[in-house]
Parts: sequence; structure tokens; C-alpha cells
Amino acid sequence: MHGVVGLYRRGMVGGLWLALSLVVTLPMGAQTPATAPAPAAKASVAKADRWEAAMTAFETSDRMQPPVPGGNVFVGSSSIRLWPVAESFPGLPCLNRGFGGSQLPDVLKYVDRIVTTYQPAVVVLYCGDNDIGQKRTPEQIRDDYRTFVTKVHAAAPQAKIVWIAIKPSPKRWELREQAQQANQLVRESQAGHDLESYVDVWTPMLAADGLPQPELYVKDQLHMTPAGYAIWNRLVEPHLVKSPVK
Repeated sequence: MHGVVGLYRRGMVGGLWLALSLVVTLPMGAQTPATAPAPAAKASVAKADRWEAAMTAFETSDRMQPPVPGGNVFVGSSSIRLWPVAESFPGLPCLNRGFGGSQLPDVLKYVDRIVTTYQPAVVVLYCGDNDIGQKRTPEQIRDDYRTFVTKVHAAAPQAKIVWIAIKPSPKRWELREQAQQANQLVRESQAGHDLESYVDVWTPMLAADGLPQPELYVKDQLHMTPAGYAIWNRLVEPHLVKSPVK
């Protein structure tokens, strides 16, 4: 009887020792496959492809009706996308390649597909509004603008680049200091560059009390009414080419 008990006790001890050994040999923080977190690859792919549908749509349009090189290309965020440039500048060779919600890094990513591929004579850029809204710094906006200029001029050395200042909007009025600083930094960076122009839309869009004119904005207090675009049309048209430059 004592022998059986002894064997039983030794078996218990041996089993416990084996279990403890397995625990000790597992690396710190190790998890079994059943509890390991799923990889985030799908999220990364989705983010990387956010604008691919828009780029593909532009390229499909180009195949159906090839744009004439040497014209005016408008690029940037939703204020560009919603701008009826063909109606605003009748008879002028204008191409709209704005995609809503974009920031300057997005424009930089696709510059070869939606700007330089057209060998533009003039590039009208409006971006930075969403960058400010996403807490990017004025310095980042200035630096991205300079990178944009470099990329465009590497492919189209004589292209004129027109920066439309970040506009004042009621929705982002609390960010006005950052927007104005970004505008100032971009303007200063253009000094000495004959192929770069700055279009100030900030001041003309303010009322006498220094606040944005309410009639220039649609319900979301960010995008513009035809009255807002009328101001932009008047200020931008002198910078555009009237016919394709060969």
C-alpha cells in the first residue's frame, strides 16, 4: 500500500514539475495561436488604396478623351474638385484633377499620374485646408509645397505653379492662425522663383468685420457657393494660359 501511495505521489510531483517546466520555458509575452491578434494587413492596404478609384477614373477619362498638353491643370482637394473650371473659364484649356478630402501628401503621391503626365503650362494648386484640419503644421505644408514644385519642374521645367492661399472658412475659423501662417510660409518660399505665383483669396473672402462672408459658403460652412467661386475665378484667370502651349 505504501508503495502504491509513493508511486502516486511521485507521479503527482512529476506531473507538476513537467507543467511548471513548460510554463518556465515559454518566452515572456508568448501567446498561443488561438489568442494571437489578427494581422492588420487589410487595414494598411485599404489606406494605401484610398484614392486609387479616383486615379483610375481620371485615367479612364483620359483614354476616352485625351487632354491636350500644355494647358492649365487644377489639382488639390475638394475645393478644386467642386470647381466647375470648364464653365468658369470657357474657351480656356482647363483640366480638373481635384480629389476631395486630399491633403498635400496625397497630391505628392499621385503627382505623376494627375499633373505632370499632361505636360501642363500652368498648375493651379489648392491644398492645405485639410492638412490644417488634421493638425499638420504650417512648416509641413510649406515643405510639401516645395516638394510639389520640385516634382512638377523635374518633368515640366517651364510650368507655372499657382498656389491658391488656404481660404478662411467658418468651420475651421479656430484654426485661422495656423492657416495664415502656412500661407505666409508658402508665400515667403516663393521669393525669387519667377515660375511661382501666390493668389490671396483669404482677404477678399472676409467681410468688413474681419469674419468670413457667410454667403460664400454652403451649409457645411467649409465648401463654397458660386459666389465664393466667382471670387476665385476673378483672381485666378489672369494666371492661366489662353491656349495650349506647345
